[in-house]
Amino acid sequence: MEQGELARQNYRVGREAFERGRYRESIESFQTSVELAGRNSILGGQAQVWMVSAFEALEKRDEAIALCESITRHPHDTTRKEAKRLLYILKAPRLKIRPEWRTEIPDLTQLEEGDRPAAAYAQPSKKTTPRRKPKPEPEPIDLSQVNTRDNGFVWVGVVAIALLLAGLLWYGM
Repeated sequence: MEQGELARQNYRVGREAFERGRYRESIESFQTSVELAGRNSILGGQAQVWMVSAFEALEKRDEAIALCESITRHPHDTTRKEAKRLLYILKAPRLKIRPEWRTEIPDLTQLEEGDRPAAAYAQPSKKTTPRRKPKPEPEPIDLSQVNTRDNGFVWVGVVAIALLLAGLLWYGM
């Protein structure tokens, strides 16, 4: 297999590992990809950008910032711009998050496949919201109580429309 194809394969493996939360594995694959493709290649730049994200995910912010600062001098314009955006985010002040806003995810990487008790990680049942009672149907209206007399307003409107149309026709001639 040629070196470029091997670099692309390591890049793909690194992305898949990153997407699965295996950040250490992804960094190793990205480093191999960078070594094979070269730091200044487009693929090498993309792999380094992904490595910055993996370092940040592992809470290695100093390493992420250092790598990101070096990528801001990359010869490929798109990679440089992406590195500058990431660096801006990495250097931004961290927001303080209350503990009740967080959901802790247990680390299951140390457990073997057979050691995982299914009940321990089952989602708690959600409280069901009470069903709303259907609104009662409105009482039927007694039509004998409704005023059905003509109050002349309709005829005023018809005459006004007729005068308007006649004026438009006369003006248009």
